Amino acid sequence: MDRAHIISRKALKSISPPPPNIAVPASANKSKKTRLREYLAERNLSAITEREWRELVTHLAPVSESYLRRLVADAGIAVEAPFGGVRQKTFEELERSLLEMEEVYSRASDAGDRARAQQCRNAVIQAKDHARLAARGAKTSPEKKAHKEEMIQWMLVWLENPGIFSTWVNLRKMKI
Repeated sequence: MDRAHIISRKALKSISPPPPNIAVPASANKSKKTRLREYLAERNLSAITEREWRELVTHLAPVSESYLRRLVADAGIAVEAPFGGVRQKTFEELERSLLEMEEVYSRASDAGDRARAQQCRNAVIQAKDHARLAARGAKTSPEKKAHKEEMIQWMLVWLENPGIFSTWVNLRKMKI
């Protein structure tokens, strides 16, 4: 076999990188947590409404809503439902957030706002899935597993019929 000669163009000289800070916003170097703190300080917010939530999602993009919820919760700022999600550290928190979610869901359903009603359902579904993952963790203690399984039941009842949740949860608390 004869060797083939490969003809190639002459390699181009490497292009040097652009000087620092050209077309790169200064905020790109800051963490999302720092940018959130600055945003909250500028606006002096005690609670976050839908308008501020949407601004934050845009301001901190790209950011997942679950991560943003965690950052805002760590900052100690309340977020209106459904944007605040379902809090489930304790049964009291879970009950309160599901009741808030039900109120928003009912108003949206009555007004024919299907998108808002679906946001509520999606927030509860996401919380249920999160609780399910926590319950199935290899390192999860039997006590925490039982705790999370009960929370999952609460969210399943809410998803089945949000309107009866408040009555159901009062009866359920009598049984526990």
